[in-house]
Amino acid sequence: MSGVALALEVVVVFFLALFLLHRYGDFRKQHRMVLFATLLAWFLCFLIVFILPLDVSTTIYNQCKTDNQVHLVATKTVNHDNSSNSSVFPTQRVPKICQKPWSYIPDGILPVFWRVVYWTSQFLTWSGLRTIGITAANTWGLFLLVLLLGYGLVEIPRTYWRASCHGQLLAKTYFKAAKLMTEKADAEENLEDVMEDVRTVNETIKYNHPLRKCIDTILKKCPVEYQEKMGRNMDDYEDFDDKGNPYPSKKSLVKLHKQVIYAVQRHNRTQVQWQILLDKAFHLEDVAKNESSSTHKFVHSFPSAEPPGWISKYLYTPTVEWYWECVFRRWCYRVLAVVLCVFSAAVVWSECTFFSTQPVLSLFAVFIQLAERDYNYVYIEMACFVTIFFLCYCVYSTVFRIRVFNYYYLAPHHQTDAYSLQFSGMLFCRLTPPLCLNFLGVIHMDSTISHQTRQPTAYTSIMGSMQVLSFIANGFYIYYPMLIVLLCIATYFSLGTRCLNLLGFQQFVGENDLTSDLVDEGRELIRRERRKRQRTEDGESRRREWRERNSEQRERYGGRNRSAYSELKETDGSGTDTGRAQSRRDRSDKAELLQDVEPLDFTGEEPLETDNRRSAGGHYLSTSASRACIFDDV
Repeated sequence: MSGVALALEVVVVFFLALFLLHRYGDFRKQHRMVLFATLLAWFLCFLIVFILPLDVSTTIYNQCKTDNQVHLVATKTVNHDNSSNSSVFPTQRVPKICQKPWSYIPDGILPVFWRVVYWTSQFLTWSGLRTIGITAANTWGLFLLVLLLGYGLVEIPRTYWRASCHGQLLAKTYFKAAKLMTEKADAEENLEDVMEDVRTVNETIKYNHPLRKCIDTILKKCPVEYQEKMGRNMDDYEDFDDKGNPYPSKKSLVKLHKQVIYAVQRHNRTQVQWQILLDKAFHLEDVAKNESSSTHKFVHSFPSAEPPGWISKYLYTPTVEWYWECVFRRWCYRVLAVVLCVFSAAVVWSECTFFSTQPVLSLFAVFIQLAERDYNYVYIEMACFVTIFFLCYCVYSTVFRIRVFNYYYLAPHHQTDAYSLQFSGMLFCRLTPPLCLNFLGVIHMDSTISHQTRQPTAYTSIMGSMQVLSFIANGFYIYYPMLIVLLCIATYFSLGTRCLNLLGFQQFVGENDLTSDLVDEGRELIRRERRKRQRTEDGESRRREWRERNSEQRERYGGRNRSAYSELKETDGSGTDTGRAQSRRDRSDKAELLQDVEPLDFTGEEPLETDNRRSAGGHYLSTSASRACIFDDV
């Protein structure tokens, strides 16, 4: 059973890491070594989180067996001393009943497992001597851990609470739309400039130049519409020696290649994020409109074109959707926010008191010790898993929100670049070992912190090398986590957000003129996009109706022609072949006339502008021409 539990957790963790990598990375475009290194880093970090509760329960069982052996030796010693005196009754000691946990892992497996996991993760981030490397890694990791944990303990419950406040959530969405529109315009301009440089180099270096292979490699990274445009302007018969134009160096082409990759990645990322933000804003506006509905049925502004599935037909009906979106969802978020606040308070209290062993003040240590008395291994493992999962959620979610100068950050829907994936994997490998050591210290399973004589876990026997430097083990590792209180207070009052706002970085602050202006600008942008999408939907619906009406007319006229032909054939069965051929030609001409008719979709407005537009002749116009009249519809 133990091998099955361990193998099952390894498989589950692998697919969890693979799912997250598929969500944030792109398997088709990014390098295989980047994907492998990131997957390995995420897999090892998540595996530590899942296996550590099994290590705790196994250690408690081994401690019980050790206590029984000690009691047995003591009993034999006392009985031997009392055997010479018949008046003294032998001392009887009842051994403890050690129940073997369902997920027990035999001795010798976990130390090897932790050694492989730790040094593999450290190989991805650090190098050096064993003592200095472990101490430096744990110290630096604990420093980052407290910073990220202090932010996540406050921000995560507050995020769910704000999600229940519909008006504030919609205002923040407008704010994000205004900021993202600026970033989107910058990305389009940057892409235009880079594509202009590529076009110049492409026209300079001809087909028989030695650097032509480099140009072809760069062109493969460009968008398809730019490749087609540059391909039409190429003259493969013009020799590169005919003109004395200066040619770029290979170093400059390498730099241009990096610029193309970054510009295309940034452009695609902003386009995808813009569409996702539009869908979210439209949904929130639909929720605001449906809250006052008397029919209690949720109505979408832009219903999906796909046919509804059996879930939408029988389970998630419009009535159920209305009650969930307009009534129950906000209360579920509020209850979840309160529960997370309780967990956060318990973590802060335990981080500030885990060094106290007499009495035991850490709440998580109290829960584990109460379960240890009855050897309730299922409760021990579940309590450990829930606790460490919450800690990891607070820390890892902060990593997923971090933006290092808009260069390193994780974007969903396959829009994360290779550098950000490697950065996240490196950061996870640095944070996970000290997080687990901190967790073991909070539940008093680390003898270095609890100062108790007990069998150490396999994890601390491999990674608990904080005893090497006493001033770090007895000072920094114990008292530094107390700073989490100050970080939580600073996060609660949004001191970091206010400081960034004062420095000129646009941040969402409740009462602020700049925030109000950006919210108003975002609201107008969403209205403009709603009108554009509504016109597109109306045009598509009119075309669809015309096609349906035209198909009905063709069927009706076809039926009449077939009946008339049958009557004609019955009345004049002796017609010549020439007459029948003429009749078939007439019917064919009528069918062609019906098929050539195009729908008239005149609305009195100019055609919509899209990002990728072509003229009637198939020539590419511009990918950012709509920026010149961005507020024409406002």
